[in-house]
Amino acid sequence: MRRRTGLLVGGAAAAAVAVGAGALAYDGGDAEGDRSERPPATATITRTDLVLSKTVDGKIDYARRRAVKSAVPGTVTVAAREGATVTRGQALYELDDKPVTLLYGPVPAFREMKVGARGSDVLELERNLVALGYGSGLYVDPRYDRATAAAVKRWQQSLNRTPTGKVGKGAVVFQPEQVKVVRADAALADQVGPDTAALTVASTKPVVRARLDQTDASLTAEGTKVEVALPSGTTRRGRVTGTVKPEGSGASDGAEDGITVEVTLDGGAPASGEDAKATASVKFVSESREDVLTVPVEAVVALRGANGGYGLQLVRGGTSRMVRVETGMTADGRIEVSGSGIREGLQVGVATE
Repeated sequence: MRRRTGLLVGGAAAAAVAVGAGALAYDGGDAEGDRSERPPATATITRTDLVLSKTVDGKIDYARRRAVKSAVPGTVTVAAREGATVTRGQALYELDDKPVTLLYGPVPAFREMKVGARGSDVLELERNLVALGYGSGLYVDPRYDRATAAAVKRWQQSLNRTPTGKVGKGAVVFQPEQVKVVRADAALADQVGPDTAALTVASTKPVVRARLDQTDASLTAEGTKVEVALPSGTTRRGRVTGTVKPEGSGASDGAEDGITVEVTLDGGAPASGEDAKATASVKFVSESREDVLTVPVEAVVALRGANGGYGLQLVRGGTSRMVRVETGMTADGRIEVSGSGIREGLQVGVATE
């Protein structure tokens, strides 16, 4: 469901909107100040905030979803637990009765690590061993030496595994930080391998995902302000923090017709107890003007003549006079106006059908 409100108007565009909405066209040259009879309908100049926005449906989710595949073929003997938060040193799942352990780092585990190995993966391993409390006597560097092997043995003993001093391929998974298990892709006894997702993880940081049309690409820019009405009824402010490819998207499902954005709420997570399956209302704010004078769009008059421009028919008592104004932003049927003698509370003429 999509709801669009607001239109940014200025210059010639303002006249088109105003006249198209049934506003007056004053064919009196530049007769600003000329007095005439009171118009049949009036409205009040008000001071308010204008917001240009679009509202769409969204869902509570977690940032940076990605699949975790097994580096080696095997049988799942303990499946991942959906909804669990897994931190450094804990098992994501078990393969062939051995835990696949989460460690922190940006480089993936791509080989067996043993004495003589060198590389950034070794450096990551040693940093994790220190963080887990097994780094006594270990000099952290990219070399897998005897001190590294000794630290690995201490770690393996704590896991009730055979202390080989080697880290087998597929025994660990490196991720940048703790993860949320959003889906167990492989069930107990399933066969997995390098081409099979064992589970899907995400950041533990909650986000709200929403789908916009391609024509709303300007609203997908990082930092775009957002207001989210959560399923519980509470409203939170946030900002667009990125775009993502929807799961299962492809040319056949029309995914190319929309853009999925992730919104991070100010102050962190949504309120506890929110229903992740329920729909949230996401309002994207692309433009706003605070504390400005406004009138109904139908009150704006397109002035004809050498100077053109726009005016308002100010009403006092039984007469009225035309004054020139500058127009600005339009939203929800009201337009921003400014000019000499324009102030809150004055009455202006309004076009009628």
